[in-house]
Amino acid sequence: MAQGTVQVTHTGTSRWRRRTGEYASLAAALEAAADGDVLTVSPGTYRENLVVQRAVTLRGPEGAHGSVRIAPPDGVPLTVRASAVIQDLHVEGQDATAPALLVEEGTPELLDVRVVTRSAAGIEVRGSARPTVRRCTVDNPAGVGIAVVDGGGGVFEECEVISAGQAGVAVRSGAHPRLERCRVHHAAGSGMTATGEHSALEAVGCEIYEVRGSGVQVSARATAHLTDCAVHRTTADGVTLDTDAVLTLADCRIHDIPENAVDLRSRSVLTLTRTTVRQFGRNGLSVWDPGTRVDAHECEISDSTGDYPAVWISDGATAVLDSCRVHDVPDALFVLDRGSRVDVVDSDLSQVRNTAVSVSDGATAQLDDCRIRDAATGAWFRDHGSGGTLNNCTLEGNRTGVIVTKGADPTIERCTVDSPSEAGVYVSAGGRGTFVDCRVTGSAGYGFHVIDGCRSTLRKCRTERCARGGFEFAEGGPGSGADAGPLVEECTSDESGSLPAPAAAREPVLQTVSPSGGGLLGAVPGQRATEPESLAPEADPARPARTSTDVLGELDALVGLDSVKREVRALTDMIEVGRRRQRAGLKAASVKRHLVFTGSPGTGKTTVARLYGEILASLGVLEKGHLVEVSRVDLVGEHIGSTAIRTQEAFQRAHGGVLFIDEAYALSPEDAGRDFGKEAIDTLVKLMEDHRDSVVVIVAGYTAEMERFLTVNPGVASRFSRTITFDDYGAEELLRIVEQQAEEHEYRLAEDTAKALTEYFVEIPKGPAFGNGRTARQTFEAMVERHASRVAQLPDPSTDDLTLLFTEDLPQRP
Repeated sequence: MAQGTVQVTHTGTSRWRRRTGEYASLAAALEAAADGDVLTVSPGTYRENLVVQRAVTLRGPEGAHGSVRIAPPDGVPLTVRASAVIQDLHVEGQDATAPALLVEEGTPELLDVRVVTRSAAGIEVRGSARPTVRRCTVDNPAGVGIAVVDGGGGVFEECEVISAGQAGVAVRSGAHPRLERCRVHHAAGSGMTATGEHSALEAVGCEIYEVRGSGVQVSARATAHLTDCAVHRTTADGVTLDTDAVLTLADCRIHDIPENAVDLRSRSVLTLTRTTVRQFGRNGLSVWDPGTRVDAHECEISDSTGDYPAVWISDGATAVLDSCRVHDVPDALFVLDRGSRVDVVDSDLSQVRNTAVSVSDGATAQLDDCRIRDAATGAWFRDHGSGGTLNNCTLEGNRTGVIVTKGADPTIERCTVDSPSEAGVYVSAGGRGTFVDCRVTGSAGYGFHVIDGCRSTLRKCRTERCARGGFEFAEGGPGSGADAGPLVEECTSDESGSLPAPAAAREPVLQTVSPSGGGLLGAVPGQRATEPESLAPEADPARPARTSTDVLGELDALVGLDSVKREVRALTDMIEVGRRRQRAGLKAASVKRHLVFTGSPGTGKTTVARLYGEILASLGVLEKGHLVEVSRVDLVGEHIGSTAIRTQEAFQRAHGGVLFIDEAYALSPEDAGRDFGKEAIDTLVKLMEDHRDSVVVIVAGYTAEMERFLTVNPGVASRFSRTITFDDYGAEELLRIVEQQAEEHEYRLAEDTAKALTEYFVEIPKGPAFGNGRTARQTFEAMVERHASRVAQLPDPSTDDLTLLFTEDLPQRP
C-alpha cells in the first residue's frame, strides 16, 4: 500500500477520506494514520491530549516553526509510544503532576520541538524508550526540564533547557541517556543529576550554567561521564558526588563557582583528566570520608576567589594528583585526619598566598618530582602522626621551604629549597623529620633552623649562601635532656666556620664530615648551646646592677600610679619572701609573674614594665631583666608559617627578660576570620608554659579590649597572675609631669602658669585619642616652641626671659 499524506485543518469540517484527507482533530488523524504516514498539522492551538502509537511523522508546516501549539487544559499534552517522528511542534502543559511530553516506548525522533510548560517535567523518557531528541528546547519554571527515569535512555543532541523549577536534567531509577552539545541553564535545582543504582549519565560538549543548585550532582551508586563539558555560574557547588557515586570528567571546564568547585563524599570515586577548575569561592576540590577517592591527571586548579585551600582531603579520603598544576590560591593542598592520604606526582604548586602543602591530624602526603614555587610556606607537617615523604622536589622562592612542628615526622629526600626569604627548613615545638641529601641555597634567613631541642635527623644535607647561617640549632627550654637536638651526619655548609663552635659544657649531638679535597665548603658548625648573641641585649658592664630597693625608689618617683605601685610592691614582696622561705627550707608560694596591664595610652605601662623586669632581675628571678617591646606587626606574618617563626623569635629575644606586647587585643580582632593573630596567641600560650622560668610576658591595652582578649584562648587567662589597671592621670598629676619636664630642661613656670595649666588639662577632651603622660609632654613641647617664637623677637633677652614659661605660651585648647 502506498504511503499516504493526511492533512489536518484545525477548524475544517471536511468529511474523512480514506488515507488522504482532512480531519477536524489531531486525535482523529492519528487514529486514521498507519505506520509511515506523514501528518502535516496546520497552524493553530490544539486543546487535545495526543497519543502517538504508530510509526508516523507528526509535524508542523514547513517555514512556520512554532505555529502549531499542543495545549490541553490538563494531563499529558503529547505521549509517544512508537518509533515516530515528531517535528516542529510547540507543546504546552499545565498539569503539575504530569509531564508535558512523555516518551514511553520505541525509538522515536523528536526534532525542533519546543516545550513551554508548567508541568512536573518538560520532557520525560521512561521504560524501554530510546528516543533521539535533536534541537529541542524546554522552558519549565515549575518542574524538571528533562527527566529520564525507570530504565529509559536515548540521545539528546543540541538541546537546551532554558529554565527549570527543579533540576535541568534528572536521571534516576536505572536510566542511562546520552547528551551531546546540550545547554542547561537557569534551573532552580541542579543542572544535571543522576541518582540510584544502575543510573548512568553521559554528556559530551555540554554547558551548564546559571543554576541555583549544583551544576552536576551524582549520588546513590549512580555513574556519570562528562567529556568536554563546561560548568559555571552556579549558586552551590559546581560538581557534587555522594554515596558511592562514580564520575569521570575529561577535558572539562569548571569555573565561576561561589562554593566548592568539586565536592565528593561517602565512598564516591572521581576521575579527572585534562580538566580545569578555576575561580571558586571555597575548595576547588573537596574530598571527604573513608573510601572516597580522586584521581586527577593533567588538571589545573587556579584563581581562587575565596580564602580556602584549593584541594581539601579529610576524614580518611585519598587523592592522587598526577602532572597537575595548582596556582594563584590561598592554600594549595590541605590533607588532614588519620587515614587521609594524598599522592602528588610531577605537579606544580605555585603562587600560593599561604601554605602549598599542609599535613595535619595524622594524615599522610607523598610528593614525588614536584615543584613548589612562590608560596608563603612550601610544605608544613603540623602535628603528631602527620607525615609522608617529599622526594626529589624543588621548593623555590617560598618564604619558608618546609616547616615541621608538634611531633610531625616526615621524610624529606633529595629536595632542593632555593631562595627562601625566611628559612629553608624550620623545625620547632617537638617536630621531628628526617632530611636526607637535601640542599638549601640563597636563604635570606637560616638554611636549617631547628629549635626547642627537636630531634630531627639531617643526613648528607648541604647549605649555600644562607644569610643568617646554614645550620642553626637553638636549645630547648629548661629540662631538655642531654640527647635533645638534631642528629646530623655528613652535612656541609659554605659558612667556613664563621658560626660559634659547640659549647664545651654540653656534648654535641652534631657529627660533621668535611667534603673530601677541601674546597670552599667547610664543616657544618656545631650545636649551639646558647641563644644567638644578637637575640638578647647584653648587660652594659659600665652600669652596675641596681638593687630592688633602688628600682622601687624610681617607681615611687613616678607621678601618680598609686594603685600600680601597690600591686608591684605586693608582687615584689611575695617573690622576696618566697626566696627567704626557700633558703629556710620551707615551701614557697607559687607566684605567676605574667601580668596584664590595662588602661589608656600614656599612663606609664611601658615604663612600669621596664622597671618590673629590672626588679625581677635584681631578685634573681630573671637572668637579665631587659625589656623587649612588640606589637601585632612584630608577631603576625602574612601567612601561617611566618607567624609562628616571628613569635618564636620575639620570645627568644626576650629570653631572661620581659616580653611586653602592646595593644595585645589586636592579635584577636573581632572580625578575625582567617586572621593569623590566633596562631600568634596559640604559640605564645605554649611558649609561656614551656619557658615560664625564663621569660615574663606582659600584655597591655585598653581595659575593655583586654577583657575580650583574655577570652579568645582557654589558656590565655590562666597564664596571667593578675591584672593591673592604670588609671588616667588627673589634671594635678599632668601638671606635675609638665613641671618635671620643665625642671629637666631648665625652664620654670611663671606664677600664674601652673593654675592656667591645671585649667587647661581639666578642659581638654579626654576621648580615645587622649594620651595622658604623652599629652603632658606634648603640651610642654608646644609651650617651649611658643616661648621660642616669642623670645626670638627680643633684642637682648634676660635669663628670666629665656627660662620662664607664661600663660601665653600655652597651646590653643583643642
